[in-house]
Amino acid sequence: MNMRNIAIIAHVDHGKTTLVDQLLAQSGVFRANEATTERAMDSNDQERERGITILAKCTSVLWNGEAGETRINIIDTPGHADFGGEVERILGMVDGCVLLVDAEEGVMPQTKFVLTKALKMGLRPILCINKVDRAHADPDRVHNEAFDLFAAIGATDEQLDFPHIYASGRSGWATLDLNQPSDNLAPLFDLIVRHVPPPKVAENKDKPFQMLNVLIESDPFLGRLLTGRIASGKAVPGMAIHALDRNGAEIERGRITKVLAFRGLKRQPVDEGAEAGDIVAIAGMSKATVADTLCAMEVTEALPAQPIDPPTISMTVSVNDSPLAGREGDKVQSRVIRDRLLKEAESNVAIRVTETSEKDAYEVAGRGELQLGVLIENMRREGFEVSISRPRVVYQTGENGERLEPMEDVVIDVDDEFTGIVIEKLSARKAELKDMGPSGAGKTRIQLLSPSRSLIGYQGEFLTDTRGSGVLNRVFSHYEPHKGPIDQQRKGVLVSNSDGETAAYALWNLEERGVMFVGAGEKTYQGMIIGENSRSDDLDVNPMKAKQLTNVRASGKDESIRLTPPRRMTLEQAIAYIEDDELVEVTPKNIRLRKQVLNPSFRKKRTKED
Repeated sequence: MNMRNIAIIAHVDHGKTTLVDQLLAQSGVFRANEATTERAMDSNDQERERGITILAKCTSVLWNGEAGETRINIIDTPGHADFGGEVERILGMVDGCVLLVDAEEGVMPQTKFVLTKALKMGLRPILCINKVDRAHADPDRVHNEAFDLFAAIGATDEQLDFPHIYASGRSGWATLDLNQPSDNLAPLFDLIVRHVPPPKVAENKDKPFQMLNVLIESDPFLGRLLTGRIASGKAVPGMAIHALDRNGAEIERGRITKVLAFRGLKRQPVDEGAEAGDIVAIAGMSKATVADTLCAMEVTEALPAQPIDPPTISMTVSVNDSPLAGREGDKVQSRVIRDRLLKEAESNVAIRVTETSEKDAYEVAGRGELQLGVLIENMRREGFEVSISRPRVVYQTGENGERLEPMEDVVIDVDDEFTGIVIEKLSARKAELKDMGPSGAGKTRIQLLSPSRSLIGYQGEFLTDTRGSGVLNRVFSHYEPHKGPIDQQRKGVLVSNSDGETAAYALWNLEERGVMFVGAGEKTYQGMIIGENSRSDDLDVNPMKAKQLTNVRASGKDESIRLTPPRRMTLEQAIAYIEDDELVEVTPKNIRLRKQVLNPSFRKKRTKED
């Protein structure tokens, strides 16, 4: 049977997962009576809630078109720069890619990032201009932009000769010519079969078995599942194999207990074995991990693995030592936290975990605040309690011993009236303006190069400045010499000076001091941050002070107090908000902000010493 392996790559929110939904539906994967969920590939809870893809996933469809029956393995990849590690290693499994570009937004920084990786590996791209039915769509401009991008990245002549197709993923149609409307995705399927070459490794069928792992997950019944594309030979259940690391050293020996291939959305065991070129998951190994080679016993050379970009941002995850620790979560010991972080680092190559000099604290480095936020949110749902420090950038040392910091390409789409304040704020944070121009519909597109550290905590401020209408996209670019101190003035905070439950009367009196983060009747402790001060210094306050009752002052009057609703922060907002001497306390039910040093008399001393 013919086979094609493709990846669908694009900037975040350009419609990858929705398009895969329609590809699955139109190839007859779902039976007529089978309920199809929207964004079927986004299988985990956080992906559904946030509406973004976090993990790359594989599916497979049978297409009966011009060239007869063809099995197409499709990999849906995340579009967010923070999860770029998923994309980098997946591209080695495929022979071609469909690059989706939104017909209104055009080429974005993430498009460039993913495409650079794909072209470097020699993949043959197909440009799919998606969402052509949007009100301000301009497919011709987007096609030209994409061609310029290919040329700028250094595509070969063969890659520059890419075919393009127009589509609406949501409505489920694609056409090679906008003057000839279509009502299905057949043109896209046929274009994939025509343009993407069959797997080159298919001629290695008779050689000994070899496969490079690119994804790892654990199954409660089968143990570790290692997914990859078979480079040569056949994988048959019961066969003896061993695992080699990048340098060819043996890690372990074992037997294949199950070979699972993707058939639609489900994995099915393949008993007669899978051949070279197919993408499969293999169970039976206990130590082998990402970038290791699984192979027959006689093979001694490992397959080359893609180097992964280094992490650019890190934060300290430590044991929760607040007075309210251990009341909600059941996983609170440092040993359990350490095991969970190491397990994450093993399956996610873009995360690095190291132990710090302080006891019970671990440094977790990743690609961005969102990636680290997703990890902590997952841990929180599993019942962990942890404290998290403010994110810091990961510096590198240059050849001459100078300090280098990560820089990011930033693209901002914003209503014309807000351009001034955005440029003013970012220039103060050492960002350089590269380009600026109208992007249609009363919006301006601003392109900047900015140090990563000046973007930590800026997202919330940006949304406030642009009244929630701005869109900010960023992607790691390169390292540059350190730009010097950045003046980021945040207002001071209101800190509780005792333990207990907050009283409405006390909070009502404190409201003139600033914005509250807590409501009445909530547990607080000494050193916990309960609000933002309207001035720049921190203030210790008493949120438990009740009204003095006399015969004249009845307690019933207290019920008429009307409090302004408190500002509740999400995990990412809290991480971005805190300063260096503060922590976020994360438990399964609450996110609290606190000072690192809870006792106020020690805190004052520390400020003097500093």
